[in-house]
Amino acid sequence: MAIKKLSELPVDNRRVFLRVDFNVPMDAEHTITDDARIQAALPTIKHLLEREAKLVIASHLGRPKGRRKADLSLEPVGARLAQLLDTEIIFPEDCVGDGPHKLAAALRDGQVMLLENLRFDAGETKNDDGFAKQLASLADVYVNDAFGTMHRAHASTTGVPRIIKDKGYGLLVEKEIESLGKLLDRPMRPFVAISGGAKVSDKIGILTNLLGKVDRMIIGGAMAYAFLAAKGVSLGLSRFSEDDVEAAGRMMKKAAKRDVEIVLPVDHIAALDLSPGGDWIEAGNDDFPDDRMGVDIGPETRELFHRKLLDAGSVLWNGPMGVFEIPPYDQGTEAIAKALVRSPAYTVVGGGDSAAAVRKAGVSAFMNHVSTGGGAALEYLKGNELPGLKALDG
Repeated sequence: MAIKKLSELPVDNRRVFLRVDFNVPMDAEHTITDDARIQAALPTIKHLLEREAKLVIASHLGRPKGRRKADLSLEPVGARLAQLLDTEIIFPEDCVGDGPHKLAAALRDGQVMLLENLRFDAGETKNDDGFAKQLASLADVYVNDAFGTMHRAHASTTGVPRIIKDKGYGLLVEKEIESLGKLLDRPMRPFVAISGGAKVSDKIGILTNLLGKVDRMIIGGAMAYAFLAAKGVSLGLSRFSEDDVEAAGRMMKKAAKRDVEIVLPVDHIAALDLSPGGDWIEAGNDDFPDDRMGVDIGPETRELFHRKLLDAGSVLWNGPMGVFEIPPYDQGTEAIAKALVRSPAYTVVGGGDSAAAVRKAGVSAFMNHVSTGGGAALEYLKGNELPGLKALDG
């Protein structure tokens, strides 16, 4: 692909449409609880302002499904961005129409306008040509720095760059592609993939693609129960589907043929239910109670996984080791996060839950790269083409 980087684009003193991912979590009072995605976009925004660009920033927030919803307004995001940049943020009541058009035309060098939630208009998710043309009319240059939306063919990610000639990606997207590409194309060995989360079927694409690249796979979380079930291990009420068991069985056969080591849990935290601080015990694969479910990896498994990471040259982590959002079932995930801090491996954390886990453990700064992509990172790691990236080519 012949896609231009930010440094190669003619943005000086021009109106720039910057697509970012400001889909940040908020509490009931509409207060931002985690501004990591806003922080991640700052290098690109500051670069553009240093070059005296007239900046039109666009993002979605939540899933309003084409309707205006007060609790999904980007106004609090604009307020936080103003604090971080120490500058005024112009905030129109809509993302298209006479108001945004006039304000964009009147922007001075170095001024910033944040459009209202793109998904308040149904044309965004429908990739409507008319809506894309209205957005494109606001600027002369297009920059996409929203890696987390690049797997979506929406108006702001694929429609607008089809219209604007001068286009490319921002510093965050550049870092994402470089970091994920380093693992896929030239990993230091041994290359170890850590995979967790709920369903094998959700991860089968990425696991299959990685089989030809990794030397070892560490499987935790609920998906590990399907792998263990495929080996004949009984884990009580632990949740998995027959489809997952079949997929896990096929995956282990493929791994054996390619001489890829599969590392599975040897013990678990077994609980009666998912209530915080509920009734739980430690149980091995051979003595798991019939009336309990697995909710986290056990202490022996944490140590096993740690040992399997000691010699790693590269690590890709996607998916938590247990129900990490409910203490104390976050201990296994936290143990992996801390083990990676001590590892000399080049480490990339991909996927929303994994990224949240390392932030919660306070170790994200020690990872080589924590992807902001979530679904986009998974699609990229599967080897699938990202529509938002393809739209920047040519």
